[in-house]
Order: sequence, then structure tokens, then C-alpha cells
Amino acid sequence: MARYIRHAWGFCALLLVALLANAARVQVVQAGTYDGNPANRRPAIARYQQPRGDILVGGAPVTGSTDTGEQLRYERTYRDGPLYAPVTGFASQKYGTSLLESAEDGVLSGSDPMLSLFPLWHDVTRRPSPGGNVVTTLNRGAQQAAYQGLRGRKGAVAAIEPATGRVLALVSTPSYDPAALSGNSEATASAWERLNHDPEKPMLNRAVLQTYPPGSTFKVVTAAAALDAGVVTDLDAATRSPDPYRLPGTRTRLVNEGDGCRDASVREAFTWSCNTVFAKLGVDVGVANMSATAQAFGFNDRQLRIPFPVSPSTFDPQVDKAQLALSSIGQYNTRATPLQMAMVAAAVADGGLLRAPYLVERTTRRGGETLLGDGVRPDRQVMRPSTALRLRELMTDVVREGTGTNAAIPGATVGGKTGTAQHGLGNSGVPYAWFVSWAQADADPEPKVAVAVVVEDAAADRGEISGGGDAAPIAKEVMRAVLGL
Repeated sequence: MARYIRHAWGFCALLLVALLANAARVQVVQAGTYDGNPANRRPAIARYQQPRGDILVGGAPVTGSTDTGEQLRYERTYRDGPLYAPVTGFASQKYGTSLLESAEDGVLSGSDPMLSLFPLWHDVTRRPSPGGNVVTTLNRGAQQAAYQGLRGRKGAVAAIEPATGRVLALVSTPSYDPAALSGNSEATASAWERLNHDPEKPMLNRAVLQTYPPGSTFKVVTAAAALDAGVVTDLDAATRSPDPYRLPGTRTRLVNEGDGCRDASVREAFTWSCNTVFAKLGVDVGVANMSATAQAFGFNDRQLRIPFPVSPSTFDPQVDKAQLALSSIGQYNTRATPLQMAMVAAAVADGGLLRAPYLVERTTRRGGETLLGDGVRPDRQVMRPSTALRLRELMTDVVREGTGTNAAIPGATVGGKTGTAQHGLGNSGVPYAWFVSWAQADADPEPKVAVAVVVEDAAADRGEISGGGDAAPIAKEVMRAVLGL
């Protein structure tokens, strides 16, 4: 009898081990498969059972959560949604997340193990911690100035603190209210369809995801390449530039919008934006040096994140001389995001040193304890300090007496460069109005802000002055907001 009892006991023990092994297989080995099964609503229910953490600007939240009392309990809310949509993105129960809501979803949703005081226990229980907060680098006044300056026209503004790389403003218009996408109702689906089929593309973040021909603002890069390569040694010497300039190997003649560009010095050509001078200058520098300088500024970088991805700005290293001439004045197939051109201005302002831009100052637990700070940010010397100093001279001349006088600020030194970028079949489209700049208050030891503005539907003449007439006043107000003037 004892033998049968032992056999029964052994068989029961084997069954118990099998049950435990199967439970471990289901709960550990196959947990990911079950969690990812569309029929499993438990992860979604758990995700929305608690309020989402907040995104902060200037110490105040621009997001929130509301209790709907439904199965997916908490729904995302936004304060000044259209103003901050190019930064926050949306967090939708139906369509997922975008921009900061996506890049920092682990912290905001509470699923990041770092939020737990006991990470190992968090891994075992798989229960989310209270959502953490994301503190941005944005300057509230600069963001508002950029948004109000664009007045709903298609365009974008990016502003950076040159000495750190902190993104101070990131605006894209026309914009939208991400709260319309927060829930999972029929109204949410209707809003999604409407926004995605709107020809004005309000959900497109033009500041970081749209690239434009930078036009004459790219002459900052060309001038940097020429100075670093030794092609230009004297800013006031005649350049032996014809007007018009025949593109090498072609019969196409490049002309200027204004007079006085024949043999103009680099200083005069930069101040009055002579296309012929800079097209010839780019050819003289050569495609290798032009490409190297553009890439040092950040062109062709496919890894840039702030922390969400930024569309790469491009400068084609495989061009002939005629194409290089056009590329050197920001045309042909040269393309840049507004953030990229703000980086160009920031590098000039910071002595040729380019700091990697970033939008998140730190992340915190719900109670305010810091999880991750800004840390050490990579930087690189994109041009000689002496070259940056001379470019600051040139950009200051543009604002003091050239095409950018509308950006002048009393009590501050302002440097800038206007641009009108041609586009469309046969350049038939309304030109894009550009302005890139930096500013330093008289009481400050160094420039505090670098800005890039692009207006797609500028209401100005086709000449270079549209950059100064449409984009420069917007940059001025953004810079004033940062400087406190």
C-alpha cells in the first residue's frame, strides 16, 4: 500500500511541477505574445487606468488628464493645444502617440522601470508606476511670440540657445488641437480624417519634419566654407564676379534681384545678397570643401533627434559645377529644416561650436525627483573661431544696413541673413521667405538666442526683401522675448 501512495505522491508532484512550468511559460515566456495580441484589451485598460504624466513648459504643465469614467478611464487633455502641438504631439487612445508624447511615452505612461523605487519588483508585477513628468527647454514667451508672429500662415520657427543647444521655441502653423484626437469615439475618428485630409497639413511639424530650399540663408554656410578654405581672406576685396554669371558648362545666366553685384566684395555681397558672387564662390571652394562644411553644420545627418526624429537636411556631394553654383546659394536640391538653419546661426553665434539641440531638460517622478537630467551634450567645432567672428560681422551688417533691418532690436546686437527661396516648376511658386539670426543683449556676455523663420506664403515681392519683410519681424519678436527687451 505504501508503494502505491508513494507513486500517487510522485505523480501529483509531477503534475504540480508541470502546472508551475506551464504557468511560468504563459506568464513569462509568452507574456509578450499575449500582451501584443489585438484581442487582449488588458494592457490598454491598465495603460489608461491612471492619469498620464505631464509635459511642462516654464515650470507649468501644458498637458493634463481627465477622468471619463469609462473602461479606458483617463483621457489626455491639452492647454493651448495648437501652440504646443509641434512639441507635445498627441496621445490618443485610438491612434497612439507622436512627438514628445511618443519619445517620452515610457515616463509619461508610467511604464519606464526607472519610475519605480523597486525596479525588480516592477519587472515582476508589470504594474505601471504613476506617470512621470517631462520638463522641456522651451521659453514660453518665445513660443508665444513665434506663434503670434506667424498668424496662422504656413511656416515655422525654431529657436536655440547657442551656448547649450536648448530648444527655446518650436512652432509650426497652421496648427491643430491634439485634444481632438485623445479619445476613441466617433468624434475622434472624424477629427483624424479631417486633419489628415486637410490640404494645409496642420499635423505636419514644419519646424523639424519639413525641408525647404534655404535660399540665400545658405550663404552663411558658403561664406564659412570660403573663409575656412582660404578662398576668401579679405572680406572687403573685390571678388572678380561677373553679373550676370554664366553657370559653368552651360548657357544659363544667373542674375541678381538688385544692382551693384559685379565684382562686389564678400561683405557687400552678403549684405545685399548677391547670388552671382556666392554662386561663383561655391564653385571656387569646390564640392569637397562645400560638402564637408555643410555636413559639419549638420546637413545629411540622419541621426538627429531632439528626442523625436528630425528630417535630415541635405546637401548633395555628387554635383557638377553648375549644380554646385546653385546649391551654394541654397537652391538646386539643397534642403533644410528650420531647426537646421537655427543650428547654423547658433554655430556662428557660439564661436563656430555647434551644440546638439535638445528639447527635454529633464524627466521626473510624479513627486518631482529627477530621473534623468540633460547630461553631457555632444558638440563639434564646425568652423574656425576666427571664421565665426567674421561671419558675425557680416550678419551684423545685414541687420544694421542691409536686407535685415526689420530685425534690429534697441539695446542688443543682432546678426541675420535674409533669404527668398525659389521653388516649383520653373520657379513659379510663391517664394519662401527666410530669416536666420542671433541676438545678444548689450548687458550679456554672449549671444542668448539663434532663430530661423520660414514663411511659405509670404505676401511680399519676389525679391530678397521678402525675407526681411515677412520673416525678420517674427524673428525679432522671438529674440526680444528671450532677451527680455
